[in-house]
Amino acid sequence: MTRQELFTNIKKKRSFLCVGLDTDIAKIPSHLHKEKDPIFEFNKQIIDATADVTVAYKPNIAFYEAMGPKGWESLQKTLDYIPNDIFTIADAKRGDIGNTSALYARAFFEAMSFDSITVAPYMGRDSVKPFLQFDGKWVILLGLTSNEGFADFQNEPMADGQKLFEKVIATSQQWGNADNMMYVVGATRGEMFKEVRALAPQHFLLVPGIGAQGGDLEATCKYGMNSQCGLLVNSARGIIYAGSGPDFAEKAKLAATDLQQQMDEMLEKYL
Repeated sequence: MTRQELFTNIKKKRSFLCVGLDTDIAKIPSHLHKEKDPIFEFNKQIIDATADVTVAYKPNIAFYEAMGPKGWESLQKTLDYIPNDIFTIADAKRGDIGNTSALYARAFFEAMSFDSITVAPYMGRDSVKPFLQFDGKWVILLGLTSNEGFADFQNEPMADGQKLFEKVIATSQQWGNADNMMYVVGATRGEMFKEVRALAPQHFLLVPGIGAQGGDLEATCKYGMNSQCGLLVNSARGIIYAGSGPDFAEKAKLAATDLQQQMDEMLEKYL
């Protein structure tokens, strides 16, 4: 999917919502446990309920890896079920020496056909470039994350006064461009989006932290939106676990639609 195609879908749906499919067997409704593949059945119903207001789905790979071979089967079935016009993100946070990264890239881009993958950039250029060799695929680099421990390293000033996350964003733009690279920037960072946009004005940003983590959608849009929206705002728990009974999919639809309506207002206000 190209950047223009992604923006076209955002305008069509009046949404920049990414639904995180962080599907935990211990949290899905108990009545699904009788299904042959409870994880896929849960994901299928979530997708059916939310696809009309969603522009991206982001399975967190750890939730599937934890289940062994059956989890990988559920993941592939989920990926195959997602409509072709919706962007897919493998939230795998891979990153290793070059030949290993090349195999990770083949796994997620060729064997599984994801549109994109999250990548940890801290081993440097040769750990990221193999992911950028695939036409039409995207690398989403960890830039400024939403977790509590982000300040341990990412916000630390370096000898030249630049913060580490700023160095990552500035340097990595020599490896890719706004047509094949995005950055993870947590919604809990608020006004720090201004610093990110000063370094990467045209890139799309994948924004976790809205909903359960308390991120501010208004601040995210005010400081982070660009002329092509430039945002994919992720919500996982706040949508997929909005309900815990037989009507879980209906509750998920309500939660997703509520967020989409807020996004529509933000597009009207800031785009």
